[in-house]
Amino acid sequence: MKKKILFHSNSAKAFTGFGKNAKNILSHLYKTGKYDVVEFANGIQWNHPSLKLRPWKAQGSLPNNPEVLKQISSDPQRSRAAGYGAETIDEAIKEYKPDVYIGVEDIWAFADFWEKPWWNKINNMIWTTLDSQPILPQAAEAASKTTNFYAWSCFAEKDLKEMGHNHAETLHGTVNTEDFYKHSETYRKGLRNKFDLSDEFIIGFVFRNQLRKSVPNLLEGFKVFKKDCPKAKLLLHTHWSEGWDIPRLLKEKGIDNNDILTTYFCSSCGEYEIKSFSGQEQKCKHCGTEKSLNTTNTQNGVDEYQLNEIYNLMDVYCHPFTSGGMEIPIFEAKMTELVTLVTNYSCGEDSSTTECGSFPLDWSEYREPGTQFIKASTYPSSIAKQLKKVWQMSLTKRQQMGRTGKEWTIENYSVAAVGKKLEAILDKMPEINNDLDWSTKKSEGLDLNDLLDDGKRIAVVIPESAKDVLLVNSLMDNIKKIHPDFDIYVFTKPEFFDYIEDNPAVHKMLPYSTQIDDPYFLEGRGGHEGFFDIAFFPHYGTQRLHNYIHNGLDKTQFKLHESHS
Repeated sequence: MKKKILFHSNSAKAFTGFGKNAKNILSHLYKTGKYDVVEFANGIQWNHPSLKLRPWKAQGSLPNNPEVLKQISSDPQRSRAAGYGAETIDEAIKEYKPDVYIGVEDIWAFADFWEKPWWNKINNMIWTTLDSQPILPQAAEAASKTTNFYAWSCFAEKDLKEMGHNHAETLHGTVNTEDFYKHSETYRKGLRNKFDLSDEFIIGFVFRNQLRKSVPNLLEGFKVFKKDCPKAKLLLHTHWSEGWDIPRLLKEKGIDNNDILTTYFCSSCGEYEIKSFSGQEQKCKHCGTEKSLNTTNTQNGVDEYQLNEIYNLMDVYCHPFTSGGMEIPIFEAKMTELVTLVTNYSCGEDSSTTECGSFPLDWSEYREPGTQFIKASTYPSSIAKQLKKVWQMSLTKRQQMGRTGKEWTIENYSVAAVGKKLEAILDKMPEINNDLDWSTKKSEGLDLNDLLDDGKRIAVVIPESAKDVLLVNSLMDNIKKIHPDFDIYVFTKPEFFDYIEDNPAVHKMLPYSTQIDDPYFLEGRGGHEGFFDIAFFPHYGTQRLHNYIHNGLDKTQFKLHESHS
C-alpha cells in the first residue's frame, strides 16, 4: 500500500522559495508513483478552484467561511497563524489520515504542532529554514519533539547537534536545474544587443527587496570596483517599490543611475525590459499599454525562461545578505555557469567556496535588536576585491569555475538529488495504524458538556502568558462581585494554571484551545445555545470577533447622573 503524505508548505504555484521547492518536490514524489500525495497549500482557501489544476490532490489551508476569514483578518496574530495553516491543520489531518506529515516552512509556522494529539500518531517531519545563530529556541524545542528534523543548511545541523539534537540532519532545498542553463555565446550576444548592451561587465543580483539583502553594501562595493572597471554595470533584478529606497541610496553614494540596471515587466503582454530605473507604471514599448510596465515583483514578474535569459546577460553574480535559510538565486546563477560571490555566513557557508564555483565575501558581525541573532554585514571592500578577481580572470578560467559550480549544484541541489534523499527518508518511516481514533476534539478539551457544572457560567479566556494571567487574577474578585450568582471558568494553557487556580473567585480552570476564541461558540448564536452566559476576552480589543456581545447580561459599576446646571 502507498504511503499517504500530507505535504504542508507555500502553494506550489507561489513565486517564493518555498513555493518553488513545493512544486519541485511534489512533482518528483508524484512522478515516482510510490506515494499518495496531498498538498496542503498555505495562503489559499480550503476548496479554492485553482487547487483542482494540480495533477496531485491539493487542499488550501485557509477556511472557506467568509465570516471566519473576516474574523481572522481582524486579528494580526491570528491572521499570521492562519496563513501558516493553524486554523485547518487538524481538519486536514482528520480528513486525509496521512501516514506522513511533512511541514516545509519557517519554524514558527509550526508553533505548537508538536503538542497536538495527532503528532505522534503519524510519522512527523519538519523540513525548515534556519538562518541565524544562535539557533532559535523554538527550533530546538521542535527538534526535541520531532522524529525527523531537517534543516536546509548545514550550519543549522551542526549547531543543533552541539545542543544535543543528534538526529537533526541537513536536506537542502531544491533548484529546478532543468529551467536554468547557459545559452550559447551567439544567443547571449543577441540578448545584450536587444537591451543596448555590448562589452559592459555586468554584475547581477536577483533578490526580493528585503532589508536582509545587503543592497547598501553592494552599492558601496560596486562604487569602489567601478574605479577599476569603468564599464561595469550593476543589474538589480528586484522590485523598487518595497524594502530599500534604492534611488535614495544611489543619490547618497553618488552613483550614476545609468550604471544601475533593473528588470521591468509588462503585466499586459508579459514582455520584459532591462534598463535603468525611471519610475513605476511606465508605458510598454512592446504592446503600447499605458502604465503596465513595473519593476518585476512577486505578483507580476518574469517566468523561469525569462529569468534564465536575465542570468545569461550577467558576467558575474553577487549575493550579499545578512542571513538566509537558502538563497535560491545563487544556485540558479550557478546553473547558468556564472561565478558567484556569496556572503560566507549562515546558508552562505554551504555555497561560498571555490569547490562550488564561488568566492566568499567577508563580513563583520552585528546583532539584531530584540532577538540578539548574529547577522552579517558584508564588507564593501570584499565585494570590490572579489569582483576585481573575477573581472581579471581569463575567460577560460572563469568558464571552468562556472562549470564546476553547475556540476556541484546538480549533485547537491537538483530535484533528482534531493528527491532521492527524501524518498530514502520516507521509505524508512514505519507503517502506522490508520484505524486510530483521529478525533482531536476530546484531546483539545473542547467537549465542554463533560467539563461544566450546572448553573450560571462566565468564561474568562486568557491563553497566556504568565504576566497576563497574573494580571487577570486581579479582575476575578471584581467579576464575582458584579455577578455573584455565576461560576467563573478560566481558560488558559495548563502551564499557567498555578498562577490563578487558587483564587477563591475562580470556580474551575480549563485548558485553552483555539476553538474557544470564537465568542459565538461560547455564548451561542442561532441554533447553537452556547455553554456560557458571558464570555470575557481580556487579551483582545473590543473590535475583534464581536467580543462584547455577552448575551446582553453585562452590568456596569458606574451610574450616569443627569447634569444639574
